[in-house]
Amino acid sequence: MYRIEKKRVLNPSVVEMEINAPLVARKARPGQFIILRVDEEGERIPLTVAGTDKEKGVVKIIFQIVGATTEKLGRLNAGDSIRDFVGPLGVPTHTDGIKKVCIVGGGVGCAIAMPVAQEFKRLGADVTSIIGFRNKELVILEDEFSECSDRLFVMTDDGSYARHGNVTVPLKEMLEAGERFDMIITIGPLIMMKFVTLTAKPFGVPVTVSMNPIMIDGTGMCGGCRLSLVRDGKRVTKFACVDGPDFNGYEVDFDEAISRGRMYFDFERRAHEEVCNLFKGV
Repeated sequence: MYRIEKKRVLNPSVVEMEINAPLVARKARPGQFIILRVDEEGERIPLTVAGTDKEKGVVKIIFQIVGATTEKLGRLNAGDSIRDFVGPLGVPTHTDGIKKVCIVGGGVGCAIAMPVAQEFKRLGADVTSIIGFRNKELVILEDEFSECSDRLFVMTDDGSYARHGNVTVPLKEMLEAGERFDMIITIGPLIMMKFVTLTAKPFGVPVTVSMNPIMIDGTGMCGGCRLSLVRDGKRVTKFACVDGPDFNGYEVDFDEAISRGRMYFDFERRAHEEVCNLFKGV
């Protein structure tokens, strides 16, 4: 069992937890993820490592309540425990030789982008961060990004906070003004990462995207997290859990990934509603 040491509600649907998992904390690096089960009967879900404290032996996770398992997890509190917490899994984000980086995060994807930005800052890189949300109520981690960024742009789709527009607006402005980055790293909804990639393409700036397809075992055996990449005109199959989650944005078949990501939307929604109904009146 893995004890929940701290819990913090970041917005109405996003929760941060610190889990006592010393062995994972000792080895986890930015960009990697864990797989957990809330209880003995629970499903396995992947969550990106949002930070670690090796001395305290804790791993930070940030998740959005969208399905049955995240609903159950979100109802736990500090002092409660979860059944399984396995990791670190996946390949850490590449940082070697990158001196100037632009981190682009969207929604809860900012929880994944934050430790990456922090790591680049620790390594002495010049860090520009762009974070975007649908509205003011959903803004998370602004202070944390401010601390690890040389420049920070906060965007809201409806203009209810900070600057009005999506994350590609300041990115395009900088690139058109002659700004150059060694790498753009974007993490968030698939459609957002697709358009960040398309925005950067005319300027030839390398783009890394963090993919989050369906995962089950985390070892590549189930094949649920497969992705199609296009290299030299040929389609190549990769598995996000062992080959990623980071990939060259120019190679990813985003349309296929978006289509696959929608396959279980209705099932996930119904399962979430069933769990919520179980908790009514409790």
